[in-house]
Amino acid sequence: MKSRKTVVWLSTPAIMVVICSSLTVPPAPPNPSLPPSTTPKNLLNPSVSPINRRNLLSLLTLSTTQLIDFALNPISPPVATARGLFQMPPVRLTNRYFLVRAGESEFESFGVINTNPVAKTSVDSGLSEKGKKQIVRAAFELKEMGACENGCWIWPSITQRAYQTAEIIASVNGISRSFIVPEYSFLDARGLGAYEGKKLESVSEVYESDSISPTTKPPPINDGTPNESVKDVFVRVIQLMSILETQYSGDTVIIVSPDSDNLTILQAGLIGLDLRRHRELSFGPGEIRFVDTSSIPTYKQPASAVYKCLNPPNCN
Repeated sequence: MKSRKTVVWLSTPAIMVVICSSLTVPPAPPNPSLPPSTTPKNLLNPSVSPINRRNLLSLLTLSTTQLIDFALNPISPPVATARGLFQMPPVRLTNRYFLVRAGESEFESFGVINTNPVAKTSVDSGLSEKGKKQIVRAAFELKEMGACENGCWIWPSITQRAYQTAEIIASVNGISRSFIVPEYSFLDARGLGAYEGKKLESVSEVYESDSISPTTKPPPINDGTPNESVKDVFVRVIQLMSILETQYSGDTVIIVSPDSDNLTILQAGLIGLDLRRHRELSFGPGEIRFVDTSSIPTYKQPASAVYKCLNPPNCN
């Protein structure tokens, strides 16, 4: 009886594993019909299982740690792990964040509501002269705060006024345009439906509805303008934070929104404030706010029974 060893080398960046299996092969009886160098497959010891090709390929997909575990305990399957969707309020933040509202737009200078995403890249959605001055001041304020001393990523909405804001911030702070990452949907201005084209003052009616329930939507309109509730925007900003907290680690990210509602709803979620009260965190055009969860003031519930929220910021 001869003993034969089959050696398989599995190479990974950190470790090379050798799997040896001893196969006992009885001497082959003479068979004049076969060439001298040919050994029939049925001569292998049937009590020893050969290496399965599928199992071998599976091994090649394992991580270094899993390979070691597999070698020590081949019966135990690897345990799958995955990061869930970003939770509000977060246990911790991997990055540091600055929230910036874009400067005044041309539409806003005319006192007109404009939230239709179809027009978000038009010239009229860009910064007004007053808006440009607001953002120059904001950019120097960020520089004084040392926001981009060690580099930063700027995430603006693709909306014209937000992207122009990002370009001014990058220029003043010496950041290459390659670090501007345009965001195409999660940071769109909140769609106000039938309020589209009305005077800016009428938006107060929307906030009155927000204070009753975050699921109330503005009246719809048939021109393509979405009518979004606070909860709709909340879902969008959670998706945005999920991307940022997964894509970056230990970085500085400047989020540039074309309107206030994206930022107030995001900040309310980060600090665990009842979403119906997001308006209390209102951002003015060109305003900057550093997200510091360790120094967020405690918001007291009103004495009245208007707000009944057991699980902020998710309240009905």
